Amino acid sequence: MKEKKLTLIQAISLAVGTMIGASIFSIFGVGVKTAGTDLPFAFLLSGLYALMVGYSYAKLGTKIVSNAGPIAFVEKAFGNNPVTGTLSILMWTSYVVSISLFAISFAGYFLPLLHLSNALKTFVIVMIIALFGALNYFGGSAAVGKLEFWIVLTKLLILLLFIVAGLASFNPSYIKPDFSPEGIKGILNASVIFFLSYMGFGLITNASENIKNPEKNVPRAIYISIITVIIVYVLVSLSALGAVPAWKLVKYQENALAVAAKPTLGNFGFILLSIGALISISSALNATLYSGANAAYALMKEGYIPHPHKQLKREWMSEHFGLYLTCTVALLFALLFNVTSVASIISLVTTILYIFVLFSHIKLIEVQKAEGRKGLVFFNLIVITFVAIEILLYQLKNSPKTFATSIIILTACFAAEILYYGKQRKIRIFKNRTKETLH
Repeated sequence: MKEKKLTLIQAISLAVGTMIGASIFSIFGVGVKTAGTDLPFAFLLSGLYALMVGYSYAKLGTKIVSNAGPIAFVEKAFGNNPVTGTLSILMWTSYVVSISLFAISFAGYFLPLLHLSNALKTFVIVMIIALFGALNYFGGSAAVGKLEFWIVLTKLLILLLFIVAGLASFNPSYIKPDFSPEGIKGILNASVIFFLSYMGFGLITNASENIKNPEKNVPRAIYISIITVIIVYVLVSLSALGAVPAWKLVKYQENALAVAAKPTLGNFGFILLSIGALISISSALNATLYSGANAAYALMKEGYIPHPHKQLKREWMSEHFGLYLTCTVALLFALLFNVTSVASIISLVTTILYIFVLFSHIKLIEVQKAEGRKGLVFFNLIVITFVAIEILLYQLKNSPKTFATSIIILTACFAAEILYYGKQRKIRIFKNRTKETLH
């Protein structure tokens, strides 16, 4: 039986549902703290970054079809070398840190909703990672996957209600744009942190083999999904800032959107947004944990991350060792860092992946294995490199511990690849897995 292909609308829904996920609930308060009333401009700017990267994903995704996503693009341009190996480890790291962000954010909405003490935060973080680890162990992600459409629809309807209610009682005095040097700096800092809120569009390229007429629909789906999400994010930020003064949203940083719903929708709004956040965060945590665990086990077998051979040979251990490792490392990040630090680490790691995708695009254009305007891609590369530098500078100024952790992560991934794992691999990681479609 021939597998049914995804339509353009379905491909757009896949990306939009992923992008409008946990991040808008998780780090909205962080954005208000960083950009203040200029937050809508920060969302717009980070969306422009996404469009720049999306251009290369759109061009490469129609030529290189692979479940490995951005790593496949890099492998095609640079081969199976230390660069590819290091980025593979970093890709798994982005899953791990994302899980920690979701766990912290879940506690941020769960505790106020039930009027529980913040002293229970560590307990909730441990329990939520353990719970979804158990669900994935027993195959729970397959069941959740069947409900994903309804989860996406629910959170979009909740956000739509929030936007309509917020704009109906909009208070212009709460929003006073600040374009002073300090205000512009806040916009730039918030835009690089919120860059992670647009990172779901890459799933379209991962599914390009299953999309009808990918040559046309892949780029269309990428551009339409990013623009749609920009509009939603800007409207959500306007509604929130127009309902509650920025200083108050900063005070309730970890569940800012739920607090912003109170003036217009009362306690019902607070409860509704809190439940919507928990549903959204749970969905994202489950999907990311599932992907991260699979990536971990695959990378172990291929020699990219630690792979204890004696343990992997045990039947009860081998299939789930990636899950154990992913949960354990994610828990460590969640307990050692706050939501701002975790968000900036995710943004940095993913932005570095994007930089190498843009490099790969330029190289493949030069050898006529990809389409696109080389000058435009080079300009985009400069901008995204600037974003990575801004993230590092933001970390250095606001959290030296986070900055040091980011440097350690990057150095450790590269050192592990150079000194050990690169020498251990005997096979090409994308053998029989990458399919090119040249037209």
